[in-house]
Amino acid sequence: MSQKRSWRRFASVAVLASLLTVTSCSSEGGRTPESDNQGGGAAADTERIKIALITHAAPGDTFWDIVRKGAEEAAGKDNVELQYLSDPEGGRQAQLIEQAVDQGVDGIAVTLAKPDALAGALEKAQAAGIPVVTLNAGEDRSAELGAFTHFGSNEQLAGQAVGERLASDGFTHPVCVIQEQGHVGLENRCAGVKAVVPGAEILYVQGTDMTQVESTVTAKLQATADVDVIIGLGAPYTLTILKSVAGAGSEAKVASFDLNSELAQKIADGEVIFTVDQQPWMQGYGAVDALWQNHRGGFQLGGGQPVLTGPTIIDSTNASEVLAFAEDGIR
Repeated sequence: MSQKRSWRRFASVAVLASLLTVTSCSSEGGRTPESDNQGGGAAADTERIKIALITHAAPGDTFWDIVRKGAEEAAGKDNVELQYLSDPEGGRQAQLIEQAVDQGVDGIAVTLAKPDALAGALEKAQAAGIPVVTLNAGEDRSAELGAFTHFGSNEQLAGQAVGERLASDGFTHPVCVIQEQGHVGLENRCAGVKAVVPGAEILYVQGTDMTQVESTVTAKLQATADVDVIIGLGAPYTLTILKSVAGAGSEAKVASFDLNSELAQKIADGEVIFTVDQQPWMQGYGAVDALWQNHRGGFQLGGGQPVLTGPTIIDSTNASEVLAFAEDGIR
């Protein structure tokens, strides 16, 4: 099967999964202590349960606000007490998992950016009989580490989709900017790009310091004049990369992964050529809702396979259509 045909097949599955999940959301739930969701519908009349959502979110990354908003809406609908915890460092994320196990939560939703660091903690969850789903990162390790399903985009496939788009537009020397070295999802994105465009380079930056991100990218552009496109792996980083391009006086174009309202506007205005959206709201919503469904009836969404929420390319042809949703924090 060709890469293009494989991409279309997975994209079709992603769209179907999204539609099925949206269809299940017939009413918005009441407010939980940890949630700002103020939906008008009544919460489910099932017993109240507690779910921990534990991510590797770094401070200031607006991507995770969207994941959390989806999770909170599902929690409100499902009569779930949602505990949201995060730490970008793998060892501390593992400690948060162990803390949730000790508290006797009814389910754990967790990201696997650094799966080896979390393996021991997830074994404890499994031993305690706590169901686990994963989201966003670590699709290829999810089942191995005890999760019954995973919600996210296939990052290697997403990278290949970006590579195919860049190749078709004539780009030959992309630079893929990774803001967290060792993050399996980010590494897979750039590997996917390079699989299609062999001239792609990887540039590592310190994602917790946007000043350093800007200066490192600026220096790279000044030192490598033939870079024709630079790829950010998250909306805040891409917006910073735009400053680097201007500061370096470079003619390189800018592409991205992920989305927020400001990036959607930049695409609509033609300053960013496209982004690949993995629909993070759906990841948060689906993860919490799947754990509730598992608790109430033993259901296991996905049939042992990942539920894909992307990739979807957003460019100048459709950016205006998603902008309103991005401004509402659900894209």
